Amino acid sequence: MVRIKLGLLYGGKSAEHQVSLQTALAVINALNGEKFEVHPVYITENGEWIRGEIIEGKVQGVEELTLTEKATAKAISPTSLSTLSQEGEAVDVVFPLLHGPNGEDGTVQGMLELLNIPYVGNGVLGSAAGMDKVIMKNLFAQAGLKQVKYVHFLKMDWKNNEVAAYREVEQELGYPCFVKPANLGSSVGINKCTNREELVNAFEEAFQFDRKIIVEEGITAREVEIGVLGNDAPSCSVVGEIVAKTDFYDYKSKYQDGDTALIIPAEISKETYVRMEEEAIKAFKAIDGSGLVRADFFLTEDGSLVINEVNTMPGFTPFSMFPLLWEHKGVPYSELIEKLVELGMERHAEKQQIKHTM
Repeated sequence: MVRIKLGLLYGGKSAEHQVSLQTALAVINALNGEKFEVHPVYITENGEWIRGEIIEGKVQGVEELTLTEKATAKAISPTSLSTLSQEGEAVDVVFPLLHGPNGEDGTVQGMLELLNIPYVGNGVLGSAAGMDKVIMKNLFAQAGLKQVKYVHFLKMDWKNNEVAAYREVEQELGYPCFVKPANLGSSVGINKCTNREELVNAFEEAFQFDRKIIVEEGITAREVEIGVLGNDAPSCSVVGEIVAKTDFYDYKSKYQDGDTALIIPAEISKETYVRMEEEAIKAFKAIDGSGLVRADFFLTEDGSLVINEVNTMPGFTPFSMFPLLWEHKGVPYSELIEKLVELGMERHAEKQQIKHTM
């Protein structure tokens, strides 16, 4: 059996670097070695690309994936991805296991498009739109999806008149509200604010991670999520619910404390599921999604569904919400990875049929 040469990109110049390492560890250990030949590429926090030897078998910990100390590893140019394997042959497909900027935002996807290499997940537009919460919400508004009220600011405008920015938040949204970097995931740099002092501190922290931030109205609602899988004919998983024991589902409760309950499947009516499925697919198509997204919603007491965001490269360990949602739908983790690889190669093959000359 000829194995698929699978290039794995992980790490990255992003605040979500460590999350990416956990994802890579989980994916490598779940891959079927009879089907895949695994070619690791570690991207350091400084943006250096390092290629390791083909991985055979299991990896014990993330320290084995940080290839900087390995004698057999070597620095490469990103454009050499087309000749990644030790024999000098091109990989068959690349799986970008990257979260956040410089990986999940369309930058790496654009490079892979130029190199004409098949890759897993969303394309350039879907990745970029799904990363930038302001652009995403503008597209959702155009698609007619219900959302909470929000305002956004550039760092320069905030610096020119900080008081005016705080006043706008208070007049348009009031308290409580949530301040977020526009281009980060994993709840990095997010704060809940209930007064001016907290708002000032939240602005200062969020602007450390991005030049643009978004501030959203706080509402009382259940947090429910659904997985979307596919290309032009996507399907949905079961619905899960997040019950955070902290004030909200922040980075610490996600990755450090484990102080959060995931209820799968969520206790919702059949009618609510059908509506959520329809809205999730509408959101997926609004950003021109492909491969996968996790769509996050608020479910209010009166039964209204309010979309929060989509994540184009959600947490992807076996214990993360997206894989768990599909496991409950009957798609185990290893099979989900294989399906995503198939979808990436399918999309690439379709693109090869597009004419580029008259």
